[in-house]
Amino acid sequence: MKGFFSWFFISGNKIKRWLLLIILSMVSICYAISTIIVTNTLDIGTIIKIVVLFVIGFLGIVVGWTSLQKRNLEMLIKKTDKRVNVKSLIYDKKVYDQGPKIVVIGGGNGLNAVLRGLKEYTDNITAIVTVSDYGDKNADSRMLLDTLPLEDVKESLVALSSNEEEMNKLINFKFQYGSLKSLTFGDVYLLAMQNLNNEFSRSIEKSSEILNITGKVLPVTQEEIEICAELTDGTIVKGRGEIPDVINEKMESINRVFISPSNVKVAPGVEQAIKDADAIIIGPGSLYTNVIPNLLVKGVSKAIKESKGFKIYISNIMTEPGQTYNYSLSDHIKAIKRHIGEGSIDYCIYDTGEVMPEFIRKYNMKGSELVDQDIQKAKAEGVKIIKRDLATIENNHIRHDPDAIARSIIELICEDLKFNDKQNDPQYLMLNQKLKFKKVNSPKKEKWKKPKLDKNGKSKFYSKYEDRIISLRESNEKIKKDMVTYQKSNQILEKVNGMKKYNSELKKRKQQEENEKKKFLDSLK
Repeated sequence: MKGFFSWFFISGNKIKRWLLLIILSMVSICYAISTIIVTNTLDIGTIIKIVVLFVIGFLGIVVGWTSLQKRNLEMLIKKTDKRVNVKSLIYDKKVYDQGPKIVVIGGGNGLNAVLRGLKEYTDNITAIVTVSDYGDKNADSRMLLDTLPLEDVKESLVALSSNEEEMNKLINFKFQYGSLKSLTFGDVYLLAMQNLNNEFSRSIEKSSEILNITGKVLPVTQEEIEICAELTDGTIVKGRGEIPDVINEKMESINRVFISPSNVKVAPGVEQAIKDADAIIIGPGSLYTNVIPNLLVKGVSKAIKESKGFKIYISNIMTEPGQTYNYSLSDHIKAIKRHIGEGSIDYCIYDTGEVMPEFIRKYNMKGSELVDQDIQKAKAEGVKIIKRDLATIENNHIRHDPDAIARSIIELICEDLKFNDKQNDPQYLMLNQKLKFKKVNSPKKEKWKKPKLDKNGKSKFYSKYEDRIISLRESNEKIKKDMVTYQKSNQILEKVNGMKKYNSELKKRKQQEENEKKKFLDSLK
């Protein structure tokens, strides 16, 4: 009883109001029942009165009991949280430090979508980003920034901020005058942090604290690297930005990607974050230039395989021109396994494919198509497949829905906790309640229709695009053959011209010798 009274009379616990509501609701129901018992004849007015009392009583009990349980859970969380001034952690805030440890590996828009969603559930997020394209800046920037690649880092910091709009304005504010002209505030700030901390990785980690960023951002390596690709015809392409252009020009596909140099060291904190993670998220993003290069840095793939956390690959919704033309779901999975081996993916979360045809059409015109969902082949790779509605439209572009991705990941973690009989674990309670709240309050998506398919199971736009590509490839092959014939003809012509030149020079030399001999004989006379 002592424990009950100490719980009941805590100042500001907001429990007594809900208990009072439940009691009043029970009184309302009891009054309605007593009216039925003592009344001999029931007229229409009495019946309406009884029904209203029953409805009010029932709703009051449901609302009171639900609110009471919610408040009890919030008080439990607050009691076990070491920080001060913690308010409602379930409905108004995220799950903070008690949340699961999640590592997200990738770059670009795909990585940022995952980060935006996960920051609503946990503070324990580590974003591991690609660092390449050294020396892409102008001469002034290069002198000032020592060629550090900061774009993905800055975008991740913005994605993890509590106020993305304001942070984006600040980080990407470009100076228009003086010695800082053409530089952004983010560039200058991160350079200053690097000089203060004497380490690129440490400077970014400290920036997360100073800028009040949820989680932290880590570069995969602090050393200068270059992303290279070997095409199916043996051509080696160097530079992340050059790869798509060369592929589109040559109409070849990627056989493999690699980083140069291949023996770069992983940045401090990356391996430990992966080993400690409850979940490791790979992708979404450009498969060959944002996702796989991170996994090729020495120590990263080993740490992923040894980690006990979930290894989850978030599949791209659309194929990417110059990288993954005509790639299916299983092709994406195979590409990752081909580069880093087995044991790197446990789950694959993919989109339903229900995207508005008019947006598909726009992407078709640029050489992109929905990723073919060959589920059986994907399952044959030993990966568990999870289907979710991930697509959303953002500024007329097809993007991954941050909340849909985050919910899919957190559901997996909750199911694992439940499987291990941890339904009463504070982490499970917090995550589960947060999921329920987000599900109720998430805006409903517009119902999208799947694009019409032809008899081969492909969209009409895909078929048209495929015909065009085949035609271009045939034309390219013909051009290549003609080039070979032209080169051989040139070689033959060069040899003929060379012989002609040699004969001409030989004839001149003989004529010179004859002239010199004649002069010599004339001098003897």
